[in-house]
Amino acid sequence: MKSNRSPIEFGIIGLGRFGYALAETLASAGKEVMVIDNNEETIKQIRGLVQEAFVAGALTSEVLEETGIQNCETVVVCIGEKVDTSILTTLHVINMGVPRVIAKAFSPDQGKVLEKLGAEVIYPERDMAIRLANRLVYSKALDFIELNGDITVSEIQVTHKIIGKTISDIDVRKNYNLNIIALEHGNLTTIEVSPDTVLKEGDAIVVIGRKDQISKFESHIAY
Repeated sequence: MKSNRSPIEFGIIGLGRFGYALAETLASAGKEVMVIDNNEETIKQIRGLVQEAFVAGALTSEVLEETGIQNCETVVVCIGEKVDTSILTTLHVINMGVPRVIAKAFSPDQGKVLEKLGAEVIYPERDMAIRLANRLVYSKALDFIELNGDITVSEIQVTHKIIGKTISDIDVRKNYNLNIIALEHGNLTTIEVSPDTVLKEGDAIVVIGRKDQISKFESHIAY
């Protein structure tokens, strides 16, 4: 049920690595963002960046409605690892009439259920390479998901210019306002990317940010 509150562009439920980076990047791009998480410390950390931030231990329809999540134009449910909570939360948000609901899934079965509910499904960790490969674009980046015309998640091949450097050395957050959310090496994908991780030949980094900043980064590391 919609309220009389002004609409907010994006709502994000769940501030794990993916959800936090998503919220931070959207906010940095000047988008209106509401976030919900059960960790009070995480909410404290992000509160200064977003329009609204709520601590919610239980994601019931009543609690969600109290936050005003139903007033968001797009809601991203980033709690895929907790299957029951993911499905119920997605159902609640859809039933509230949110125009666009995107839900994170960890398995095809979970994804099928979420799709049947009416959500767009993303697999940030699982099957990333397969899904990205189907959307190869002209550059070294592979589009993964576009949340609007500006924000994209892209996989970028490591080039000679940054092989041997650490994540801290290239500092894409400071230099390009991008966030690294995963690293691919061979057939392995990890979301645990530390600042001292050394980039090796054949690696690819998955970043989230504005298209123009991704293009600038690509140009900088081009051969």
